[in-house]
Amino acid sequence: MSVDLLHVVGARPNFMKMAPVHAALAARGATQAVVHTGQHYDANMSDVFFGELGLVPPDVNLGVQSGSHAEQTARIMVGFERCLSDRRPERVLVYGDVNSTVAAALVCAKAGVETGHVEAGLRSFDRSMPEEINRLVTDRLADRLYTPSSDGDDNLLNEGVSRERIRRVGNVMIDTLVRLLPAAEARWTSDLAAHTPDRFGLVTLHRPSNVDDVDRLRRLMTALSSIARDVPLLFPMHPRTRQRLAAAGWSGETDGVTAMEPLGYLPFLALQRHATLLITDSGGVQEESTFLGVPCLTVRENTERPVTISLGTNVLVGRDPDRLVEAARAVLAGHTRAGQVPPLWDGRASERIADDLQARGS
Repeated sequence: MSVDLLHVVGARPNFMKMAPVHAALAARGATQAVVHTGQHYDANMSDVFFGELGLVPPDVNLGVQSGSHAEQTARIMVGFERCLSDRRPERVLVYGDVNSTVAAALVCAKAGVETGHVEAGLRSFDRSMPEEINRLVTDRLADRLYTPSSDGDDNLLNEGVSRERIRRVGNVMIDTLVRLLPAAEARWTSDLAAHTPDRFGLVTLHRPSNVDDVDRLRRLMTALSSIARDVPLLFPMHPRTRQRLAAAGWSGETDGVTAMEPLGYLPFLALQRHATLLITDSGGVQEESTFLGVPCLTVRENTERPVTISLGTNVLVGRDPDRLVEAARAVLAGHTRAGQVPPLWDGRASERIADDLQARGS
């Protein structure tokens, strides 16, 4: 069965990026199919998001699950090649920077199928990050590059990409946030507010650079414990982080830090909206906090989203736990800056993508 367009997703940030694009194309009458590679397969990391985002179950689930980068990428390529042959799409859209993104782009390039990359052009300039390799390869192979901000355009042009392949459309993550913020606020009012402190910090940590080294992870937990003396911290834990903490001998309790299971999109968005500060190593949280105007401390040495620093509320604190504590206390003392929403982060990025695809005959 041939389709106009095939969406490839594999991890929860992909779902939030795909949902508004899928809806915009559906409104234009496009025939579409969704391939979930199964890169995120935990129900709290995957299934719940499809329901909250108003998406029907994926048409195909490759079920690759976990493995080394090479194993996971190879399994996605094998499964997706079969899917591409069965579905015969005119075009494929890939999202973000996960292994599913680069695997699908490679298969499409060899099969001669036109590919668009949503969230193109982002660069951390740190090739020790697997995501950076995925971005570089995907952007080299994709035919259409949909960028979220001007730095993405500049990065691609500096790499020799022709301007004709680049379309700055804005941030599709913000499309989903804008659409679902009222539902998140309703969730806060009906349920979460009564069980949440008036002032609290929200923590997400999952990157290998932060959680794979046992000693470093212990130092981070000590830093969080210090911050929690001033403000309670809520910590929805990625399964990877919980596993690493257990291996480090963590008992499951830290004074002032409440460990939680991974949250669905709506409750997490509600908590972000009402948090006093955010502590994260997530790219998406950096973007969402900038739109929401909530102070964000990013526990990384670099970011592929510099616009959240130059215009937004994000502060890069590096990987020094003492610096994290100092920055958190500054925020709690009221030393924050007023950020602004970057251009085209207006909830209509997906419409611009759909317009471009329609103009190209999709």
